[in-house]
Amino acid sequence: MTSRRGLAQAAGRWSSTHRWAAVLLWLAFVVVATVAGGMVTQQEPTPAELTNGEARHAEQILHDAGLTLPAHEVVFVHGDGARADSARFRSAVTDVVRRIEDTGKVRDVVSPLDPAGAAAVSADRHSALVQFDMAGDAVKAKEEVQPVLDAVAKADEAHPGIAVEEFGEASFTHKYEQKLNTDYTNAETISFPVTLGILLVAFGALVAALLPVVLAITVVVAAGGLLILSSHLVHIDQNGSSVMSLIGIAVGVDYSLFYIRRVREERARGNATQAAVSAAAATSGRSVIVSGLTVLVSLAGLFLSGNGIFYGMATATILVVAVAVLGSVTVLPALLSLLGHRIDKGRVPLLPRMRAERPGGGADARRGLWGAVLGGVLRRPAVSLAVCGGALAALVVPAFSLHTSDPGVSDLPAKSLPVLQTYERIQRSFPGSSAPAKVVVKAEGLGGPAGEAARRRFTEAAGSTPGLSGPVTYRVSGDGKVAVATVGLAGTGTDGASVRALRTLRTKVVPQTFGTIPGAEVAVGGTTAASVDTNANLSDRAPWVAGFVLLFTFVVMLVSFRSLVVAAFTLVLNLLSVGAAYGIVVLTFQRGWGEGLLGFTSTGGIASWVPLFLFVFLFGLSMDYHVFVVSRIREGHDRGLPTSRAIEQGIRGTASVVTGAAVVMVAVAGVFGTLPQLSMKESGVGMATAVLVDATFVRIVLLPATMKLLGDANWYLPRGLRWLPAGFAEPSAGGAAAPARSARPADRDTIATGA
Repeated sequence: MTSRRGLAQAAGRWSSTHRWAAVLLWLAFVVVATVAGGMVTQQEPTPAELTNGEARHAEQILHDAGLTLPAHEVVFVHGDGARADSARFRSAVTDVVRRIEDTGKVRDVVSPLDPAGAAAVSADRHSALVQFDMAGDAVKAKEEVQPVLDAVAKADEAHPGIAVEEFGEASFTHKYEQKLNTDYTNAETISFPVTLGILLVAFGALVAALLPVVLAITVVVAAGGLLILSSHLVHIDQNGSSVMSLIGIAVGVDYSLFYIRRVREERARGNATQAAVSAAAATSGRSVIVSGLTVLVSLAGLFLSGNGIFYGMATATILVVAVAVLGSVTVLPALLSLLGHRIDKGRVPLLPRMRAERPGGGADARRGLWGAVLGGVLRRPAVSLAVCGGALAALVVPAFSLHTSDPGVSDLPAKSLPVLQTYERIQRSFPGSSAPAKVVVKAEGLGGPAGEAARRRFTEAAGSTPGLSGPVTYRVSGDGKVAVATVGLAGTGTDGASVRALRTLRTKVVPQTFGTIPGAEVAVGGTTAASVDTNANLSDRAPWVAGFVLLFTFVVMLVSFRSLVVAAFTLVLNLLSVGAAYGIVVLTFQRGWGEGLLGFTSTGGIASWVPLFLFVFLFGLSMDYHVFVVSRIREGHDRGLPTSRAIEQGIRGTASVVTGAAVVMVAVAGVFGTLPQLSMKESGVGMATAVLVDATFVRIVLLPATMKLLGDANWYLPRGLRWLPAGFAEPSAGGAAAPARSARPADRDTIATGA
């Protein structure tokens, strides 16, 4: 069979030949992307893009009318030794109203001293709420709220013995994002030295360990600039930016690890640096491209979600994975060629070289832990498959009870932010007041008698309906065609009590009040509505996203390895590892088993964006290890080894590098799992668990046991699919696909040949 050069080998050969040109081009790319991104501002999703269903319709009505749902805020005034009718208390309230109005950042201020706000006094008369909306766009309100917070703080100082505190959508988001930016920066700062330490142990040399970390840093920096630019096409929120850093560090290091490991192995065979880099480009370089392509298209499945949060996450992670793949097949070969034998400089005393650098894994691989486990698996494949598969299946069972919810303010522990402690105090005195439902009405003459009559009925119903609470606010647009009414809901805003109250509002109160206006178009929005409607949308769209990912993964594996069987059991193994991760996340967070260890309070559900994101990302990420391992097995098979021997050699030869890559990913995900944000804990623990399961139980036990039992049937390809092009599986180390072993005459119709 003649040698054929693929994209990865061609790129690697050019880079290793034009070393300085490749390095300078990469640096220029990073600088240009960063500078270009710094010249514009990141565009965030509009309120309508962040939700679905009726809540989105409410936002759309306002958008079409040139309005937005205002960011609602309240100032909590409380005096242990003063009642609402005392002069001291009334003076504090009056001062608060004056100070916040003087900022010019607020509108529609309702004082509890006025008849319209009389309901905003607590039952014990020791607490009251000053209610108002932020002027201007709700999305930008978080950037405008600081002067109001300063005014409230000065009012608090001016009235000793009277507590004056602010909470609302704008103030919470403002403090929340400040906290997250600090926490994410700290997590990223920690993850790099942790990764470096792991790579030092893996490689035993400082230069070899530094190279993947440096490449990962440039990948994250360049992708960050591109992300800001792309946000003008697809809006990006905080979750997308944060997840990008996590993914960038992990895949940037993983891809480099595969490549560097293969170069060192080829050099251990006696090849010169140039030949070693060329061989790595033809083998590991191809695996990186296939793995990266699978991750990219898997993440593209998030565009089927119909939700702006996932659009942003998909864009962010696709960019950073694409940049990581580009760097791994271009600048990395150039750097390895420049360094040559100096890649082993900075030898760390007492740390041995990576065992898998020895061709085929060497004797050390046979004596190691994974060698002992693999030996037992290959001797008893049926027993190993039954025991390990059964254990993982048991972990999958809790996943069937997975429930999603929007954690809302519960995403952070109250002790981590003073504003959350304010929220808890408000909730005790005024349940539902700080996150009200917002009823948007579109009809003619809302400022006239019909609109006013509907408003009165709505106000009366809010006061008499269980689950709803006052005070009710009502605002009509200048042309009298659009109105917004707010009403408090029982519960925290995202719990069961809030959901039941929302259902009552939508099905009973609204139809009997605003719904009676002739020709009225009514939609209920707000925090609770957004949570309920987004969860319903994700439940509807999840099968489409999953189907897309499964189908594409099957096609990639079929084309890559020209095997129907390999493609089929790839789906089964990946589903098992993802399902096990889901089960552990449910047990840890939904059922609260990890509350004491991880320091959180269970909300009874999983953040709505986490399960779908974990599915598409983990399904794609698991292909990193799967393609790398199966490629080596196929490489041995195509050199003429019996299938059982090819399995043993392929697993042993990749065990150490897969373990190293998995440890890096688990460590990085684990660092992010320590963040106080509950949704990031869930995603971090989910990723760490899935990678750990995938790199150990799946790759070391289930994969070899399955392939050993299947034997030559692993490479089955029906006659009707023989037209498929030769795949991307790793060719032999020399860069060309080795001849396939001879098949028995009876096997020639069922066993696929060619790489």
